[in-house]
Amino acid sequence: MDVISQLQEQVNTVASVAFNTFSSLQRDAPSVRLSASYPEPPPTAAEDASSFAEQPKLMSAALVKAAKQVLLSELFFFFDALVAGLPLPEGGEEAQLKRIADLQAENDAVGQELQKQLEAAEKELKLVQELFSQATDNCFNLKKPE
Repeated sequence: MDVISQLQEQVNTVASVAFNTFSSLQRDAPSVRLSASYPEPPPTAAEDASSFAEQPKLMSAALVKAAKQVLLSELFFFFDALVAGLPLPEGGEEAQLKRIADLQAENDAVGQELQKQLEAAEKELKLVQELFSQATDNCFNLKKPE
């Protein structure tokens, strides 16, 4: 049985326990007077009252136990998914160190290229600012462009 089917089965178990808990509590709950205008509800037997007092505790314990099982199953599922997503080490530690060095060299080369592009963009920005300044000076002084 795969992991998804196991999780689905666990969730169905929790839903079943919750449904049974709520329906039993609703069915077995003693009657309560809603308003003074309604007649007094019929008294329940003493053994029913004592078993009803214990029943919610047992049912809530079963519900909590089922929910914990589902949470543990989901935790194991996500852990397994994370472990499965990890790359397999190839060639041992030396190969990993070589790969790290290659990645570092690639990172340095890309960093230098980005630095060159940044410097070129700053030069272009200064040129545009200078041209804009000249254009505004010409407009304010009503000079014709040269």
